[in-house]
Amino acid sequence: MTHRIVIVGGGAGGLELATRLGRTLGKRSQAQVVLVDANLTHIWKPLLHEVASGSLNSSEDELNYVAQGKWNHFEFQLGRMSGLDRARRSIRLAATLDEDGGELLPERELGYDSLVLAVGSTTNDFGTPGAGEHCIFLDTREQAERFHRQLLNHYLRAHAGRLDDNHISVAIVGAGATGVELAAELHHAAHELAAYGLDGIQPQNMRITLVEAGPRVLPALPERISQPVHQTLERLGVTVLTGTAVSEVSADALRTAQGMEIPASLKVWAAGIRAPAVLRELDGLECNRINQLLVRPTLQTTLDDNIFAFGDCAACPIGDGSERNVPPRAQAAHQQASLLAKSLKLRLSGQPLPSFAYRDYGSLISLSRFSAVGNLMGNLMGSVKLEGWLARMFYISLYRMHQMALYGTVRTALLMLSDRIGRSTEPRLKLH
Repeated sequence: MTHRIVIVGGGAGGLELATRLGRTLGKRSQAQVVLVDANLTHIWKPLLHEVASGSLNSSEDELNYVAQGKWNHFEFQLGRMSGLDRARRSIRLAATLDEDGGELLPERELGYDSLVLAVGSTTNDFGTPGAGEHCIFLDTREQAERFHRQLLNHYLRAHAGRLDDNHISVAIVGAGATGVELAAELHHAAHELAAYGLDGIQPQNMRITLVEAGPRVLPALPERISQPVHQTLERLGVTVLTGTAVSEVSADALRTAQGMEIPASLKVWAAGIRAPAVLRELDGLECNRINQLLVRPTLQTTLDDNIFAFGDCAACPIGDGSERNVPPRAQAAHQQASLLAKSLKLRLSGQPLPSFAYRDYGSLISLSRFSAVGNLMGNLMGSVKLEGWLARMFYISLYRMHQMALYGTVRTALLMLSDRIGRSTEPRLKLH
């Protein structure tokens, strides 16, 4: 019987792994590769802040799993994993409902020989009262589009003279990469909306507040990167509050532990991550306090050699002798997907599996059209700081590398050409 590899999660890492295995093991009929996801399409998660601001039209940049499977010799199954039976080597998929609440697909089981969990992470609100009810998270395309609709509706009401006070206040909790990049994109969007005639709210009347509990923005990056980013944001008119923890969220404001009230008609929570809660209920697999599955350096779970986990949903030792884990970053998921593509081939032939060793190639932060900053790290050049146009080009190249892994060189080149043509025939901002 053909070895069945089931990959749960069609994010950047899971989709890249399914594509790589499909092109090799699937194409040669050496294994059956199955990708499971609760959605029919994929969009690169680091782009969601652009979807939220309207800088990116998600329907034009999405990838269809069914088509990708056809082109790359893997099978796609629509569904959300709800359980695991390790003894029987099967996962349970919850029933899928249609738009009217009717059952589209029934609850069912799917067997595996090797199971790979790549279900990513969700935003962690740390149990803050009101955060779940009044803040928008940017974990999915639907959430990003919901924020964009609310933003655009505010401008449309102002344009029609339906607002008494023609300003909009946006509060972003968390000054990591997502929060910082969203703040810059929203400032850009304010200028674009006014340029297209929705000038009931002038750019200077979009009041953006970025709130960070830590001592500085981009706390995971070197201070020499965070300092110029902080200065650029303030130059754009963004109010940056560091050392400020949010204690409560209401319908129209944030309240901080210091007793400050920050008025906000739109609120985004972009602080912290945790893995999906379903991982805590997977037949006894070990998890940490933020629901990440504990894995060994081979990316196999600690209690089951047949189950692998990687990306944001896995707590993997970083491999430098410390107790730190691999950081939840796109480059880590890419590196782990590359390793697993080799490991699963070795597993079929009964050979030992290699261990994962994380390499930090640096970080890049985009501040929309205003600037970009980051550092590149390598054996030959050490750590090199980048700013401005060059940093922006490197930032864009990250997405193109993701597309290369999924589409190949020729189709990625055609997509780049299509994007360039589209910029001259479509609005610079999504207006619907």
